[in-house]
Amino acid sequence: ALADEAETTITAKNVILAAGSVPIDIPVAKNDGDRIVDSTGALDFTAVPKRLGVIGAGVIGLELGSVWRRLGAEVVVYEALPSFLAAADKDIAKEAGKMLKKQGLDIRVDTKVTNAEVKGDQVIVTSETKGESSEESFDKLIVCVGRRAYSEKLLGEDSGIQLTERGLIDVNDQCKTNLDGVYAIGDLVRGPMLAHKAMEEGMMAVERIHGEKAQVNYDTIINVIYTHPEIAWVGLTEQEAEAAGYEVKTGSFNLAANGRALAQSEAQGSIKVVADAKTDRLLGMHAISAGAGDIVHQGMIAMEFVSSIEDLQLMTFAHPTISEAVHEAALSADGRAIHAIQRKKRK
Repeated sequence: ALADEAETTITAKNVILAAGSVPIDIPVAKNDGDRIVDSTGALDFTAVPKRLGVIGAGVIGLELGSVWRRLGAEVVVYEALPSFLAAADKDIAKEAGKMLKKQGLDIRVDTKVTNAEVKGDQVIVTSETKGESSEESFDKLIVCVGRRAYSEKLLGEDSGIQLTERGLIDVNDQCKTNLDGVYAIGDLVRGPMLAHKAMEEGMMAVERIHGEKAQVNYDTIINVIYTHPEIAWVGLTEQEAEAAGYEVKTGSFNLAANGRALAQSEAQGSIKVVADAKTDRLLGMHAISAGAGDIVHQGMIAMEFVSSIEDLQLMTFAHPTISEAVHEAALSADGRAIHAIQRKKRK
């Protein structure tokens, strides 16, 4: 329907659905557009809150919470799950937790918000941790518990397009729906809700429509959390690789031993590689560092070409660069790191 409630019909041979997603609302903290807001509303604050509450220690919650913390707000982050950054490699998540807490973020895992109520110019938040309830007040509260596909009002009841149990549009590996000529991409379909993933799917759909054989490799989609330092990864975590049945070997390198990082006063964080101990194939790369999102692209390219750890070891990395840490991490996987003694880990 158009703005004036008139209806129009557009005929096309092919259609690509790309409506995106919307923030998930929760009953215990209803968005009022002022004191209790979603991730979009958190960008519209006209002043730095003295005290800021954030529900959800996921990507968006950490990004927004850390930004307002750096601007001077006292930030408390509530996370219902018992572990921090469960999607990331455990070593990287542990390091990230320490860094963010050192920056002043009060991150409370295994803590469920049971109620949020606006009273005057404050938001009173009630939370529960291991059966014990507590109450705190904030100037603002951001709800960042995830996003859902915008499919509910997108399709007519008689569209015939199949949805999954989660309300996503059901597509195949080429983003084609069950109807000929209809494709769906991005947050509407399976996979991570990432702009770069949606962009590649859109290009794939268009090329498929034109008879090309384009394909997206979902095993090498990069994840980035834009905190400072950044947190990024591609491929399998050590835990995922072990669960998949691989005999795993890992290598890591601390940026405190990297000359360029030291010169730039960015010598915090580390690079980690995960590989198949039997074949030496690179399975994943993980980083917490300044520019981590750029660093892991090297892992993505290596994985696309089915590179081994030895391939990375034999490459010549320019000096001084942050990327040398990738080289050292690869060397560390076989106990050969040059600029620091690193723990060799095999399972």
